[in-house]
Amino acid sequence: MESHVTVKDAVLISPSEPTPSKILALSAVDSQLFLGFTIEYLLLYKPRPGSDRGHVTARLKAALARALVPYYPFAGRVRARPDGSRLEVVCRAQGALFVEAVADHIVMGDFERPPKHVTEWRGLLSLHWADVLKEAPPLVVQLTWLRDGAAALAVGIKHCLCDGIGSADFLNSFAELARPGGGLALKLKAKSRAKAVWDRHLMDPPMPRRVPCGGVHSSGAQTHPEFNRVPDLCSFTSRFVNESLVPTSITFNGASVDELKRIASSAGRLGDSAFTSFEVVTAHIWRSWARSLNLPPNQTLKLLFSVNVRNRVKPSLPSGYYGNAFVLACSQATAKDLTEKGLGFATALVKRAKDRVDDEYVRTVVETVSESRACPDSVGVLIVSQWSRLGLDRVDFGMGRPVGVGPVCCDRYCLLLPVHDRSDAVKSMVALPASAVERYESLVKSPCT
Repeated sequence: MESHVTVKDAVLISPSEPTPSKILALSAVDSQLFLGFTIEYLLLYKPRPGSDRGHVTARLKAALARALVPYYPFAGRVRARPDGSRLEVVCRAQGALFVEAVADHIVMGDFERPPKHVTEWRGLLSLHWADVLKEAPPLVVQLTWLRDGAAALAVGIKHCLCDGIGSADFLNSFAELARPGGGLALKLKAKSRAKAVWDRHLMDPPMPRRVPCGGVHSSGAQTHPEFNRVPDLCSFTSRFVNESLVPTSITFNGASVDELKRIASSAGRLGDSAFTSFEVVTAHIWRSWARSLNLPPNQTLKLLFSVNVRNRVKPSLPSGYYGNAFVLACSQATAKDLTEKGLGFATALVKRAKDRVDDEYVRTVVETVSESRACPDSVGVLIVSQWSRLGLDRVDFGMGRPVGVGPVCCDRYCLLLPVHDRSDAVKSMVALPASAVERYESLVKSPCT
């Protein structure tokens, strides 16, 4: 697909009004090493007969310029502090990148199946344009027109600047400005809409804490297993590097989610409503993933997933805070236990990991990453990210709501995605080593096995 995308134009878009010229510090949570990548969203819109492409493109550019006024750090440039301790944003209205492209060999129906390989859709988000850029902008927007008149809008935002909730808030504000009459509507809603709030100091430690002699992990090993290293008993890391990864896409409808809840709850004393949809679906995917990889029984496995802490810290973060306000919850088990003890066992692990995240838990994570630059291990790890509740399915740029929401590249992260017009359904996308794909898909589709 990459070779079938032709870029027509690539320009830098600056804020439409003067914005503060300053250097902003990112928080300890923002500056975590593992957040050094770009969040990449792909939104698909149906063809709209009679729509003028030039008018739509101009409207999006103008809306982006206006959206960059309250979100002016997205038009800045991220760099490391001179002492290397944190990241910061140089805000000089340098601009975000807007790309317009055409894909004359691609139609909407091509996205009904998972990509054939991890980077098949890479051409839908062009992150590097040397003739336009002197430095990499933290925000890239690409509008690609497909052969059948449909549109693919891809957005890349540096993760260190915001989390999923923050990026979705920005996209919905951007989209509202792009809709006909959006500017007036936004003014009318200004009193009820939360302002974009920077305030990154709120996710910094309240005061320095001396690291114990044995290092931060000696005191926090049991509290925060996500930072612990585990033995690699099966060349786990090299397998995901050396073997081809094949994307998978499986949709769970309401009935299948209810069936997973029934199976998980029947294994213990918990009532049918004790487990959430996220908990059972995530646990089922984790078990299926682990079983498909044919791992040694004593290999330690971890499930990491983000937990929004805006209302879990005391006091709560202000409405409109768009920085990284999450921590990674961690479930852990051996491959043997995860395989043999069933869905109820795995779901209970997920639930307990989520419930452990309180104000004290968040505080110790913030102190840990601030003092030691601690980073989650990758051995035996599956990371799950829930995009299905971010509001991405509501992002309407005047082309209607998206009929598809997903990643630009389907990788070893597992994403839970919304399904168009099916609020009770969720779609999972994850790439696995080629040798494990067939068994994984069979296990996911047969929860009773």
